Amino acid sequence: MRRNHVLAAVAAGTLLAGALTACSDSGEGGQVTVKLLQYQEARADVVKDLIPEFERAMAEKGQDVKVELVTDILTDDQFRTKITQQFYSGTAPDVVDMGGSNVTGMAGAGYLLNLDKYLKTWDGWDEYYPSVKDGARQRDGSYYSIPHEASVQSLFYRKDVLKRLGVDTSQPRTWDELTARLKQIRAKTGEAPIVLPAGTAWGGGSWTEGLLPIVAGTGSTLYDDESGKWKLRSRGLSAAFDLYADLVEAELLPVRDLQNPNPWEPTKYEKFPQGTLPVAAQGSWGWKYDWGPEGAAPIKNSRQKIGTWDYPALVPGTEPAPISGGGFGYSVNADAAHPDAAVELAQWLSSGKALARQLAAVGAVSPRKGLSGTAPYSNEPSLLQAEGKLTSSIQPPLGDGEDRVSQAVQSATAKILSGEADGSQAADAFAEEAEELLGSTRVAE
Repeated sequence: MRRNHVLAAVAAGTLLAGALTACSDSGEGGQVTVKLLQYQEARADVVKDLIPEFERAMAEKGQDVKVELVTDILTDDQFRTKITQQFYSGTAPDVVDMGGSNVTGMAGAGYLLNLDKYLKTWDGWDEYYPSVKDGARQRDGSYYSIPHEASVQSLFYRKDVLKRLGVDTSQPRTWDELTARLKQIRAKTGEAPIVLPAGTAWGGGSWTEGLLPIVAGTGSTLYDDESGKWKLRSRGLSAAFDLYADLVEAELLPVRDLQNPNPWEPTKYEKFPQGTLPVAAQGSWGWKYDWGPEGAAPIKNSRQKIGTWDYPALVPGTEPAPISGGGFGYSVNADAAHPDAAVELAQWLSSGKALARQLAAVGAVSPRKGLSGTAPYSNEPSLLQAEGKLTSSIQPPLGDGEDRVSQAVQSATAKILSGEADGSQAADAFAEEAEELLGSTRVAE
């Protein structure tokens, strides 16, 4: 969540000037211009420096390709609204860098270029981890984006604090085992020891960093790719809401902080660095944007003081597992004047040194093999360690309407925080609200 707050700022203008259309549409010998949109500042900064290298690489191949980089620094919600309007009006750029959750709806609306034929002939595609490919594949079995990063969702914990308190730091096998440790911590500190995003104040994080990773490890189907429908009642969902209720009842979650504006501030950016709240659900970007030397709340010697656990098993028959998270990818406008050049730009930025520089700049995990020895990504041991989990991680299938499901999760977990609902009641409230928001045609019986 903090990543968006760090990157979001006032709108900025065009970084590189250039014409949107090609100077010559005739083909050979003519200059081709590709327009690339970045809406987060850190991503725009690193790509700005890479563009001249791409243009030189194309020139060496005898192609005159210029890239116009346009930045429009926005929050995720602002970006989603604006880019949808641009696609609808026919003014969208040729290449858009965006999170995977945006791709489904835009691909379904016909705004994005089907990339299957390009990926089949691109040797780089064979290097991508299966979990990343699974996450990028759309309901029709095709691809409409080239992922250039991945993330792994884990439970981060303060090794130094738990060792000082005499609490076991080994991987907890079950949530019951972890809850017992959390109770030990609370008994010794008098403070809530864990933060899982929940409620309305945290926004979408209550879904992507809160409930979703917990449900993903239960084996219950949440979204069915074949039917394109959401399953809003399941053993996994019931268990997840019960877990939240149990943690609140045992005073293990910082309820007051979660109910206040910007709940990540007192939890992840004050109490976790102080060590008074030593366990936090977080994505792999936390190593850089949250607690790294240049993060929102730097922790000195963070790699020595912080460890990660996979999500413990919540229901019988399951095992602890890391959860794959979505990352940003390059999508191409279906109406791009020069689709071949646009795709080549996306592939180049998703390869080799260009990719390594982007990953290090934004604190993301490589979605493909072969970059562990490429600087500056090779200098990020925490990201390399997270990448190693991609081979065993769980990738939860998600589809169109995720924003509505997120809204229902926020509302239901807010009821648990306020004491208005127990786990079972929250599960019912979630299912009812999500179905109302999605429409019955998108809900499995």
